[in-house]
Amino acid sequence: MRSANNLPPLHLLAGIGTLLGVSTLVTPFAFETYGDNAFIALTIAAGLLTIVATRLVERAPPDRALWLIFGLGIALRVYALLFDPLLSSDIYRYVWDGKVQAAGINPYRYMPADEALAFLRDGMIFPHINRADTAVTIYPPVAQFFFLIVTRFGESVTVMRFALLGCEAITVTMIMLLLRRMNRPVTRVVAYLWHPLPLWEIANSGHVDALMVALMLLGLWIALTGHALRGAVLIAFSMLVKPYVAPVLAGIWRPWNLKMPLVVIATVALCYLPYLSVGWGVLGFLTKGYLTEEGISAGNDLWLLSLWRLVFGEHQGDVVAYVVLAALVLVFKGLSVARSSDRTVASRLADINMLLLITLLLLSPNYPWYFLIVAPFAALCGSAPTWVVSIGALLLSEQLDWDFYIPRMVTKSILFGGLLLALALTALRTHMQRIAQEGLSR
Repeated sequence: MRSANNLPPLHLLAGIGTLLGVSTLVTPFAFETYGDNAFIALTIAAGLLTIVATRLVERAPPDRALWLIFGLGIALRVYALLFDPLLSSDIYRYVWDGKVQAAGINPYRYMPADEALAFLRDGMIFPHINRADTAVTIYPPVAQFFFLIVTRFGESVTVMRFALLGCEAITVTMIMLLLRRMNRPVTRVVAYLWHPLPLWEIANSGHVDALMVALMLLGLWIALTGHALRGAVLIAFSMLVKPYVAPVLAGIWRPWNLKMPLVVIATVALCYLPYLSVGWGVLGFLTKGYLTEEGISAGNDLWLLSLWRLVFGEHQGDVVAYVVLAALVLVFKGLSVARSSDRTVASRLADINMLLLITLLLLSPNYPWYFLIVAPFAALCGSAPTWVVSIGALLLSEQLDWDFYIPRMVTKSILFGGLLLALALTALRTHMQRIAQEGLSR
């Protein structure tokens, strides 16, 4: 009888895939029966299995491994599509915004519950829209273009989810192209395709972040293969899906090159132009409640600031001071990345990955889908901090109306405390390796 260590890597990978498949099969039923803590436990376990698979896959025959990786990745997504969105109703707003635009109405003008839009109401989409009577849309122009185009094929959640899976196909293609560019095994794409975060937040919940990630990676591919300005345009499009992708631009910018900032500004202005009939209303709910609702204006959900307040208490102006300091940190890190003399693709992606991790740490989002932006880097870079954040983000799936509620401060402390620990250990390991190399060279 052969031990596990003597089994072929492909067989071990298939075993991991089987465990992952079984875990995924029971997740929706566990969620419905036992609540979101069961969902969190199962998805985090799936994330840990994905780490094991990523370590195994480089020793498996590439062609056969890719069949297994893609076969299971597609099967899991088809399965997730069978269930209504489990943890978020955002996708209903996407379909609604597309319907509103198709009717010739600016989506930033009216709340969904406004009587001016009564003729668009139906029994499938409208009843599920969140903040229907309190908020106009928050989504930027490129997201709105996407909603309009997709709903011309069908005004349903299913059609929208298929479109977002199409975005994922672009993401997976870009991951594989970038892996080839870095001379790394393309089978590392398993880190994305089997990862539970994109599985549940895109195939099931259908978050528009899938479009953001696809545009970001497409822009990076174009920029890192010698067409920086074209790449910057696509990354600007990505910013106009979700703005927190903006730091990525530092990874393709050369300091004092003014063309790129001007191109980005022009792209943003042109995209907003069709919606300017509502003036500043184009900023949607962002300036009319989102920052307050998410605890950002008061600083309650900014994790690092919350820790500071636990020790030193709350002081007037501490939110402004935090925002200024956070902006300075990002600017300093961004300039450091832009000025780096190492322009290899691997180095650029590692720097961009680190910038995004710092951005997430400083913003400390409340929802797991915000962390989809680093999911591709689990395959591209595979750093411990990226794994910690992308899997730890699943802790934020906690819902108030389900079972035992774990306070958000606790889940964020586990998530971001784990990130800080992983960053420290990675820095220590790098330092020790540098010392060892210097010792060998003497």
